[in-house]
Amino acid sequence: MPSSGRSPTTPPGRAAAAPRRSRSLSPPWKSGWQPRNVLNSLWQEIFLPESRKPDYKLVKEITVLCQKVRCCNLSGKERSKLLTEALRKMDGKYLEIAGSPVAASVLKLCVQWCSQSEMDPVFVALQPHLLDLSRNKDTGFLVNYIIKGASKEQFALFISSLHGHVASLLHHTIGASVVDRAFHQATRPQKRSLLLELCSTELQLSKDLAQEKQCRLSVLNIISKHGLQKSSVLQHMTTIIQPVLEKGIVEYSIVHMVISEYLTIADKTSALDVIRQLIPHLIQGSSVLDEDVIGQLIPHLTPTKSKAQKKRSKAKKKRSSELLLIRIMQTKEGLKLGLACLKHGLEKDRKRIIKSLKGHIRKLALNDYGCLFVICRLSIVDNTELITEVVVVDELTKHLKELIFDKNGRRPLLQLFHPLCSRYLTPRELFYLNYNVPSPVSKVNLDGESDDVADKEHGGSEDTLVVSDSNPIKRRQVLLVKSELYEVLVETCIENVGELLRANFGKDVLYEVVVGGKK
Repeated sequence: MPSSGRSPTTPPGRAAAAPRRSRSLSPPWKSGWQPRNVLNSLWQEIFLPESRKPDYKLVKEITVLCQKVRCCNLSGKERSKLLTEALRKMDGKYLEIAGSPVAASVLKLCVQWCSQSEMDPVFVALQPHLLDLSRNKDTGFLVNYIIKGASKEQFALFISSLHGHVASLLHHTIGASVVDRAFHQATRPQKRSLLLELCSTELQLSKDLAQEKQCRLSVLNIISKHGLQKSSVLQHMTTIIQPVLEKGIVEYSIVHMVISEYLTIADKTSALDVIRQLIPHLIQGSSVLDEDVIGQLIPHLTPTKSKAQKKRSKAKKKRSSELLLIRIMQTKEGLKLGLACLKHGLEKDRKRIIKSLKGHIRKLALNDYGCLFVICRLSIVDNTELITEVVVVDELTKHLKELIFDKNGRRPLLQLFHPLCSRYLTPRELFYLNYNVPSPVSKVNLDGESDDVADKEHGGSEDTLVVSDSNPIKRRQVLLVKSELYEVLVETCIENVGELLRANFGKDVLYEVVVGGKK
């Protein structure tokens, strides 16, 4: 019987429906749609079948080579041979490789271990696109390694490419890490060129100002030397700092320096507003994305890690979960910001800071700059009972022996016996302890005047720091005697008297315990 062209289920008098097209897995950009690079790579990695992904075989081959490179028992010659082979396979396709999250991690490993001659073609191919790659979470770490392995000429080219883009990169989570990496590696004139862009729009237009010799990277010096208007500089820096604070990108030293310089020229209201916005970020973890996120989308293509690499990754995650206030104490700019928040914040802000430091006082006390922060916290007290409970009892008493014999750990103890003594603190450290933001507060010394060093450069308003007890001796007596710290300290000194006498730093604590400190 001839076919009528109508399916058996089609009712009489109705035309047959057109056959339904089978769904095709062809990517959307085949029809003319061009997605962004990130969406493009994510779509390919998640939805597109592996056999149809661009350069799938190449990515698979270099991933296998990457797994071999990461072996712990591999000699240097074998690793170099594998890296050379991987770079040879990627030759001419570096930009396409960087667009894939997995392949970008392989290229990052090659850049980390390859020689300078092998690094040059990679830099030449990616140099025009480094700014775009700096804003991508999958390639930002690659750019950091390219900067680290670049020669002086290549690094100078990258610094020149940053001209006019420093502020926009600082407002980006990954871009800020790239700028900070370049700032750490830069020479003094290069650092000045990066900072000048953040001070004024007029200075962005001139590249010759970065070559001028100045005694100090100070906004006040720049304003006075070039005749800039303080109000315009303040307004420009506000537009840069405010988005940084709103996004919480405050863990980088270049941001610390910019905020510190901003506080030197800001009025009282603006300075206090920045400080109070900064405090919640300091008592939280970091906003930086961990490098291990790169391979989490496609676990089957992620290179396996050795035990040592897993241990380092675990330690890195532990560091990223620490308080930001602890991690910024590695630099003097971070210390200045911490002291500004401690001195000029509200009473409730200082209570939040001290509560957040519970369990971290020992680590701070053993740090070069962190011990100065602990000294300042012991001297500026709003709640003596809270200080005694969190700092003295829980931290200093538990780790007393370790702190006594450490160069930095002994300083908070010596501060309770002899405040701001020039025998135990250098002039620079005394300057940091007496650091004040000029506009919100006038010059205030901690626990009285220092022995021979006093900073007379800071002036300000009529406001002063809030201290719980007007009598420093009474406050020190509460922290030492009523907390039973002095009793435990005497017992520890008796048990280790011989070792303390022979130690370079322990003998100072023993002396202060015997004489009873400064009267």
